[in-house]
Amino acid sequence: MSTPTLYEWAGGAPALLRLTEVFYDRVLTDDILAPVFAHMSPKHREHVAMWLGEVFGGPSRYTDELGGYPAMLSHHLGLNLTEEQRSRWAALIAGSADKAGLPDDPEFRSAFVAYVEWGTRIALANSQPGATPPPAAPVPHWGWGEAPPYKPS
Repeated sequence: MSTPTLYEWAGGAPALLRLTEVFYDRVLTDDILAPVFAHMSPKHREHVAMWLGEVFGGPSRYTDELGGYPAMLSHHLGLNLTEEQRSRWAALIAGSADKAGLPDDPEFRSAFVAYVEWGTRIALANSQPGATPPPAAPVPHWGWGEAPPYKPS
């Protein structure tokens, strides 16, 4: 028996769409994030769900239909996001997982939160004035991960 992807374990596209629905409902009423997303496309929630699906080992829909990493990156360029906004985004999406019905086992949540922390830090860095991100890169593929053992010096 093979290990399921995070996408499969989460419940696939329907689960990730539920997550983005719950999440963006919260975002639009959040004082810190609402201004950033006030004019988001009606398809934004679906697009973020597609991105997360591809990152977590699901179909390559974001790449095939929306342009992959360069397209995702273009949505962040010049936004000049703040650490407060990044941190709030990460906290709200992690806090939306329960209401969306995502698995609550510690292994899944650890991998999920690890990607959210990593991804939001990349978005923050690439949103700053003068940022020069790579013009082309593949969509990252996030797995279950494993922390290396602690070796005291």
